[in-house]
Amino acid sequence: MSQPLHLVVLGGTGFVGRHLVPRLHAAGHRIDVLSRNRERHRELGVLPRVRVRSVDVYDAAALADALCGADAAINLIGILNERGRDGSGFRRAHVDLTRTLLDACARAGVTRLLQMSALRAGEGSSHYLRTRGEAEALVRASATAWTLFRPSVIFGPGDGLYFRFAALLRLAPLLPLARATARFAPVYVGDVVEAMQRSLASAASIGAVYELGGPQRMSLAEIVRDTARWCGLYRAVLPLPDALGRLQAALMDFVPGKPFSSDNFRSLQLDSVPEEDGLAALGIVPTPAAAVMPALLARR
Repeated sequence: MSQPLHLVVLGGTGFVGRHLVPRLHAAGHRIDVLSRNRERHRELGVLPRVRVRSVDVYDAAALADALCGADAAINLIGILNERGRDGSGFRRAHVDLTRTLLDACARAGVTRLLQMSALRAGEGSSHYLRTRGEAEALVRASATAWTLFRPSVIFGPGDGLYFRFAALLRLAPLLPLARATARFAPVYVGDVVEAMQRSLASAASIGAVYELGGPQRMSLAEIVRDTARWCGLYRAVLPLPDALGRLQAALMDFVPGKPFSSDNFRSLQLDSVPEEDGLAALGIVPTPAAAVMPALLARR
């Protein structure tokens, strides 16, 4: 077992964070989870070496104070949609926050950084991918000993992939689907957090970019059809031509919660499939969705 570290996690209350924090705790590390409202996430505080702290992570001085004495920072913060449509929400969550974090790390003397990004970061026309790429550029140019993680879509308990489609499929017998042929390599959240945990203990991970994908390359339509089958539902998937897909996305820009958006549509124009096997580089055998999701969806 590697030497226990003092870690500060941004975004530790999100989907990946809720799996990463217990994994890091099990490895013996001491973790501070920074949250806008610690009272909403008291369940993490039951772990004896985990502390949830209310900190405005966009405040450089407050963030530097929270980082004092830490061995490493882990940035999991990211959004898939913004309130508006001009990219400012993505820029704030991805670029501005990363810049603030790097400044705070320099002030606090924290030299190790693990940064979550995304496959195809910096490519295409979506605000999401463009700002992920800009954040990566800031990290690469910094003085920190950084490691970047670029996952495809992530699945697991309560995910925003299979569970979201399961909810949509229950609404109607037919699901019109934009960019149905877009391809992914769905990666298990347990494998993602294991990759992050192993990178902390490996000097070889410093300056490395790990593309994380599962063992299967699947189209979006195949993912949806698997979801229906595992839920025991008989549903038809209607692939939309791009003209109708763009229209569907434009209309959903104004639906509360944005289940789909124009920026999502632009992201889907690029396949999310890794060119390099980052899990294999870390000695991790990827978990197929079929080994995890049928039981989870059946319980739901």
